[in-house]
Amino acid sequence: MPQQRTGEAHGFTSSKLSVLRKHPIFADLEPDAFDQLCRYARHSTLKRGSTLFSKGDPGNSLYAVISGTVKMSISSPDGRNAILNIIEPGEIFGEMALLDGRARSADAIANSNCELFVIDRREFIPFVKSQPTLAMKFIELLCDRLRRTSDQVEQIILQDLPGRLASALLRLTEKHKLEPQGRTIAITQQEISEMVGMTRESINKQLRAWASRDWVRLEHGAIVVLNAEMIRELAEAGPGGDGD
Repeated sequence: MPQQRTGEAHGFTSSKLSVLRKHPIFADLEPDAFDQLCRYARHSTLKRGSTLFSKGDPGNSLYAVISGTVKMSISSPDGRNAILNIIEPGEIFGEMALLDGRARSADAIANSNCELFVIDRREFIPFVKSQPTLAMKFIELLCDRLRRTSDQVEQIILQDLPGRLASALLRLTEKHKLEPQGRTIAITQQEISEMVGMTRESINKQLRAWASRDWVRLEHGAIVVLNAEMIRELAEAGPGGDGD
């Protein structure tokens, strides 16, 4: 009997499988290799607020977001949180612990109701070893993650609040290549305060000052960047820039 195609075998629609096919890591896989990858993918759903994994857990799976968002964060013993990244549809995560076999370095929490593909390490590592080009792409992905982390650390250490906030807004808009006329970032002020390491009150005050100049518009659960050039100037100005 002919082998059933992955989408048919698992009941996945082509739109869901496109999350894997369109990702730069997997886009160039040969059809047979891609079908093999999809056979490893398990479908999972999470309700908002559910914990996918916690810091210190074994790194035994790779994840791809089909819908919804996942928050990567760390917390201190006294209850303070820092958001490292918000993973959106079309992105993958969990690759670092998956590849080195060590513990998770952060918590992964569903920021909304989510659909995910989950690929187990026991199947994925042999697959990567059989695909040298794929292994190189993961090296590039890890390098990109490291560069972005270095940039975030530099911003938190060296920039003042306006610079940090401006850098974070730019990072979030450019990450998804949002058009100038529609730079809507689906993020709360509490979440962005946890990204830049400042209080929500400070973030609200700064955003309202920018809103009065028509640089941003504040919406429920979102921030719309209206003047990306001014925000970029603030991000590049360094401490002492005119952010008030």
